[in-house]
Amino acid sequence: MGRKYFGTDGIRGRVGDGAIRPEFVLRLGYAAGRVLAGARGPSSNGHRPTVLIGKDTRISGYMLEAALEAGFSAAGVDVVLSGPIPTPAVAYLTRALRLSAGVVISASHNPFEDNGIKFFSADGNKLPDAVEEEIEAALDRPMGCVGSVDLGRVRRLDDAAGRYIEFCKSSFPNALDLKGMRIVVDCAHGAAYHTAPPVFHELGADVIRIGNEPNGLNINDGCGATQPEALQRAVAQYRADLGLALDGDADRLIVVDATGRIYNGDELLYVIVRSRQANGPVPGAVGTLMSNLALEQAIGRLGVQFARAKVGDRYVLEMLRDKGWLYGGESSGHLLCLDWHTTGDGTISALQVLSAMRGSGKTLAELTSELELYPQELINVRTAPGFDWQSHEGLQAACREVEAELGDQGRILVRASGTEPLLRLMVEAREADMAQQLARRLADSLKG
Repeated sequence: MGRKYFGTDGIRGRVGDGAIRPEFVLRLGYAAGRVLAGARGPSSNGHRPTVLIGKDTRISGYMLEAALEAGFSAAGVDVVLSGPIPTPAVAYLTRALRLSAGVVISASHNPFEDNGIKFFSADGNKLPDAVEEEIEAALDRPMGCVGSVDLGRVRRLDDAAGRYIEFCKSSFPNALDLKGMRIVVDCAHGAAYHTAPPVFHELGADVIRIGNEPNGLNINDGCGATQPEALQRAVAQYRADLGLALDGDADRLIVVDATGRIYNGDELLYVIVRSRQANGPVPGAVGTLMSNLALEQAIGRLGVQFARAKVGDRYVLEMLRDKGWLYGGESSGHLLCLDWHTTGDGTISALQVLSAMRGSGKTLAELTSELELYPQELINVRTAPGFDWQSHEGLQAACREVEAELGDQGRILVRASGTEPLLRLMVEAREADMAQQLARRLADSLKG
């Protein structure tokens, strides 16, 4: 059974189109209440099931929050509202407060016109596909409503941000602090605008805040982890030691050092694994099909196994749990440190990088000196819907030729987009010119 609404990261789309409409979200809240929170009857401890709803700073969050709230209430589920708060904060608070489930209203790094719904289970983990399919099946059934005496009640969690700030700080070693460091924190006008800066400030850093004035329309607009140029300018302007950029829901991290150099998720994962290894053996780390080959080789030189999951942090998490490992991530800046959190968290990831720097007395450039990323060239080729690229003789012949030419000094990756009729062609090579040339050869093989 496939999923009709859920993608790799919940349900997401343009507000007013498809599923991101109030009438659908009302039904979704009801269906999820029946499935996730055990709304068919009282929970095992005799209390009414309760769900936490958090959101980022998009103006549409108010509308979608109200629709979800009504749906859960109609299913007999109590609701706790946190207001704007990072996605990983919802995962943490759901677990810490022993709630039945958590829901995030966010479209992560997308522009404000988009929004989405993402669920966490009671233990703070993203839902497995089977549970999402069960919710979709419930959506196909008529919506009902419990009797008035059983309707869900709603309350606000006024100290949600404070609880989460203390949790983040607890992931930084007690013996270390950030005194003497000037750090620029770019919150992308998103959910971490009131949580991330206090974390670093309270640990002793001199914090310069940018991207921390959300107005409902400016989330991810010219700032944040997907557009780090604003952070680079601010680091130079304020002569900062480091810059940290989060995305709209604060589960992604990109770092800029004092020279303006950008460090992506592959480099940051290497720093974290290398630092952890100094305190004990690290059996393995997980990247994705898009992780740079140089990361795999550098991790191997540390004596640590490296495995690749499908693209998407949920698949990195699944592989980590299957293997019993703790550290993984994507080059986009989604990083997982399962010794501290159940999901990717930009603020906690930043603290682990800072811990490695402060504990070693080294700069990021020094910590990554053994890792030189291969240039990557990515070309997106528009195809007909349902195009079977695996049976295309020209492309397959070109792939064999390119792989033979690269040998062990590079790699190729061909994959279909999961959201639009595109074929993504990626080549890594020692030299940028070679990567570009070989990627173009793959793209040209699809012509005619």
